[in-house]
Amino acid sequence: MAKKKEKEETNETQDLQEQYDELLEELASKDEEISSLKEDLEKQEGETQEYVSLSQRLQADFENFKKITDKRNAEIIKFANEDVIKEFLDCYEDLERSLTIESDKDFREGVELIYNKFSDVLTKEGVAEIPAKGEKFDLNKHEALMVQESEDVENGYIIEELMKGYTYKDKVLKYSKVIVCKK
Repeated sequence: MAKKKEKEETNETQDLQEQYDELLEELASKDEEISSLKEDLEKQEGETQEYVSLSQRLQADFENFKKITDKRNAEIIKFANEDVIKEFLDCYEDLERSLTIESDKDFREGVELIYNKFSDVLTKEGVAEIPAKGEKFDLNKHEALMVQESEDVENGYIIEELMKGYTYKDKVLKYSKVIVCKK
């Protein structure tokens, strides 16, 4: 009976050992599954971060595009009257030239009134004359039609203004046509 009991205990130990080995294999399998799930989770988190980053970049790009578009629209609005003002400038200059004729006092007063009104409108709209005579020649504001030598004027300075130039809100609308001193 002692042998039978010993045999039963050996069998029971063997059964417990087999159950233990099965549980270890199952545990190892579950550990591998958990590792695989962790890798998948990290991969998913990485992709999520990429999508969040992409979304943020797209948002920033959209904001920049919006700012650029707003700036362009403001520029278009700012210079919307440019063509109309260019047309008025020739009339303005004709009136100015007619003021040099001093034959009839009433005619002159009427023309002066028109000239002053034109001048006020252009000033209100942001048009300004470009200073020329006696100024240093500037390619950004003046167009040299001729060069001459002059004892009274320094080299590179404007001797005479042949036609006036104008700016419209800091943009050159019409270049001054000038004679420049060259020594």
